[in-house]
Formats: sequence, structure tokens, C-alpha cells
Amino acid sequence: MMSFYPVPWTPFPKVHPMKTPVPYILLAMTACCFSTATAITHAAEKNVIFFITDDESPTLGCYGDKIAQTPNIDALAADGLRFTHAFATTASCSASRSVVLSGLHNHYNGQYGHTHHFHKFTSFPAVIGLALPRAMSRTGYRTAQIGKYHVAPEDVFHFENYLPGNGRNAVSMANNAKNFITDTADERPFFLYFATTDPHRGGGVDQNSKMELKPNLFGNKPNRNLWEGIEEVFYNSAKVPIPHFLSDTTETREELAQYYQSVSRIDQGLGRLVEILKAANLYDKTMIIFTSDHGMAFSGGKTTTYEGGLRVPFVVRNPYTNQRGKTTSAMISHIDITPSILDFAGGLDPESNGPKKTLDWRNYYKEKGIGRLDNLNGGHQFDRYHGKSWLPVVADPSKTHWDTIFASHTFHEIQMYYPMRVVRDNEFKLIWNIAAGLPYPFASDLWAASSWQAQFKKGMDAPYGQRTVGEYINRPKFELFKISQDPYEKDNLATDPKYAEVLDKYKAKLKAHQKLMHDPWIMKWDYE
Repeated sequence: MMSFYPVPWTPFPKVHPMKTPVPYILLAMTACCFSTATAITHAAEKNVIFFITDDESPTLGCYGDKIAQTPNIDALAADGLRFTHAFATTASCSASRSVVLSGLHNHYNGQYGHTHHFHKFTSFPAVIGLALPRAMSRTGYRTAQIGKYHVAPEDVFHFENYLPGNGRNAVSMANNAKNFITDTADERPFFLYFATTDPHRGGGVDQNSKMELKPNLFGNKPNRNLWEGIEEVFYNSAKVPIPHFLSDTTETREELAQYYQSVSRIDQGLGRLVEILKAANLYDKTMIIFTSDHGMAFSGGKTTTYEGGLRVPFVVRNPYTNQRGKTTSAMISHIDITPSILDFAGGLDPESNGPKKTLDWRNYYKEKGIGRLDNLNGGHQFDRYHGKSWLPVVADPSKTHWDTIFASHTFHEIQMYYPMRVVRDNEFKLIWNIAAGLPYPFASDLWAASSWQAQFKKGMDAPYGQRTVGEYINRPKFELFKISQDPYEKDNLATDPKYAEVLDKYKAKLKAHQKLMHDPWIMKWDYE
């Protein structure tokens, strides 16, 4: 069984020198030196590329995965810092991205689920004062977004440039971003938000499979056709490792092989970005951050608050530190991304933990002609981030960050109401299933997945990862795990009398955090 846990792992003219007057030689040398110096120094300092994938667990060579062919992300980790304890705050695409781009938990920023189509969740307009792309612009950065967006409203999460790009082809995305990255007409440093659609499910199923339940293609082209500019990596399903939250079946293996192919395609896009940076003399002037919105799109991962859903890859290469090839166990959260990037850019106020250059959201909307400002902020004060900068850890990997992290889930698709709240430290993890008593609702793509359906069709007693199918669908009110000894979350201690005091302690931690974050679901402690 596989674990996603840290593994201790212009040339001179041709003239005859004797016939060239000395002044000409000196003039030519001076011009050349000036031209070279200009080429080297013109590129702006302290640029940022934030590379975020869609539904990816730490299935990478640098995280100890023995089959993953991810040489470029592995090289980035060897030249930077790899976090072994990085967590999303929620395992749902839109909701997670709203946290990434605001530094605020969902129950504070207001985006509880998907924003597209009829789902229609959005963040509060007042978040504009803290939103990362807005804050980076005020700090003096030119900003661009390419690939998956999936947050709302656009006025809040506004980028100066929106670059075209197919999220299934990270190499073409990188090529489309080249002109923005290498633009010397604008002397401001750049911030590029680079978001792939891979390895999200999609593209239909593999009709070549001999199984009745056929695997999703995970964005791969059918019949082993290739995306332009991509050297597709095809995986042998018999050799893929099985994560602890999945069952070892042929259906699971076939889907994992498709998933890994999509992951390798992402890696080539990162490699192309690095090529572009190096050719433009920008690699050592650009911080690169690589992560995912949450864990892989398999039941037990995405949309859950188990480790398979919340644990993400996280690699940072800061060219302005001398730390290379390091690993840290410092616990970080997606709420830390916005303040950390803003800190790197010089735009974070260490006293307020908000932007140095603030934006008064009330004045902003009044100037836009909005007469009534009713409920643009949900009653919250948007003046500081919930997260904190991890730059000190990047400078010194021996430092710690959070002792305790919090996570949540309320919606994915609008039909999927199943609120959960989580508190976790290095010893215990408590999940509160607020809607316990209701069957756990499935994202439409996860329900249809062959890896799930193969077990579901066998009945409620069929194994699924560390649980049975029935246990996965019908969850208890509280799940308490001694995560330090039970990293696979197999043994629920919530009903064990020996852990009654521990349970009460972590309940109190969770409730205190909900109160601090103005989480509306705090009422459920007393109401139901």
C-alpha cells in the first residue's frame, strides 16, 4: 500500500586588431559591456510563478513515489524546499481556490462550493481588499492568470491579464505565457498564476479497456493519441502503487494509470516554464511555488477531509535563499499562500498581517456606483489574513510554522450538502461530521468512477480502502484518529472511553476556532 507521507528523500565586427584604432576598440568594448549589463539587469527582480494543479496528491518522485516520472518537479525540489506537511483547507476545487487567493477560510470569505453553472457560490465582494491578485497589483506587480480560474466574483479576484491556455496541455500554457514572462517593456516584476486542469477527471472513459467498468481518461486523449508538444508517459496499471484509501482492484489500477499519465503531462509544463525563465535570465529572479488545490479525484481523496483529500504536494524554490534540496516537516496550510507571496513581494504589513497598501472596499464600491452596500462583507472585518507567511521556513527549514491546522467542507456541487469541520495537529485529528445521519453525498464524477462503482456493486460490506463501502457512505458524528500512530485513519477512537478527555479537548479546540472564524455552523453544537 502506498503512503503520501515524507520519504527520507551582438558579436564584434571582424577587424584586424593591429589596424583598429585604440579609441574604436575601447568604444566597442564599452558598448558591449553596457549592452550585456543591460540585458542582465533589465529583468525585474522578485518575480513569482504560482503553479497550481487540479486534484493532485503528492504522487511525485520527490515525495518518494517510485513510478512517477516527474523529473522537472523533482529537480525543482532538489533546488528548493519540499514541504512534507502541507494541507488544503478544503478538498473542493472552487472553495479551495478562494482560500488560496484570499488567505481566508471558506466560512469567512463566503465561498462554500463551486462557482460555475447553477452552483453559483461566490466570495463576499469585500474580500477585494485582501485578494492576492489585487494586492500584488497595488504592491507594484503586473499580474496574469492562465488556465483554470474557478473563483468569483472576477472583480474581487481580478488579474490585469488573462492569457489563453488549454489546461490539459501545460506545455502549450507555458508557451502562451512566454511573452508575459519575458516582457521587458514593463519594468514591474511579474506575478503569474498558472493553473492546470490536469489531473482532474474528464474526457470520457477509455473504451479500449477490457473491463465492464472502464477507467476515466483524466484528460488523456483516447487511443494513446498525444497532446501537441507533449511526450506522453504511459503507465503500466499492474505496477502503480495503491494509496491507502483505495482498494487494490483492476478498476482502481486502470484509473491510477490514467491519473499518472496526466501528472506527467503537468511535469513537462513546469519544465517548459523553467526553460523560458532560464533563457530570459529570470530563473534566479523568480520564486516558483508548486502545489495542488487538494488531493486526487478518487473517493477517499477529493471532497473528503481525510488525509487523502487534504494533503497536497508543496515545493518552493526561492532564489534569494541559499537553501537547496531541503525538506521541512513544518505544518503549513493553503491559508498561508496569499500572505507568503505578498511577503515575498514586500507588500505584507507584519503588524496587521494584511496588505501594506490597503484598499477600502466601501469606497471602492461607492465609486463604482453601488448605492447600497448591504451584506457585501457578511458582517466580517476584512483587514487581515488568517494565514501567515512561511518565508521564514523557506529561509530556515528547521523552523516550525503551525502547531494546529483547521479544515472544512460544506459543499462541492450544490447538491452535495455535507458540512465537516476538522482540527489536526501532529498527534491527533478530529473530524466533526455535522450532517451525520445523512448518507455521504458523492461528486458526480467520483460516483461514476469505475474504482468506486466496482466496490459499491459488491455491497455495503465490500472493502474500500481502510473502511467498508457502508462505513464510507454512513459516517459517525465524530472521527478521532491518533494521527501520529495511525496515519491511514483506520481506527476511530471517538467512542473509546480511554480517549474521552482527548475527544473533549479537540472538540473545544474546534469550537473555539469556529467562534474565532465566525463559522455559521457553530450553532450546530447546540441546535441539533
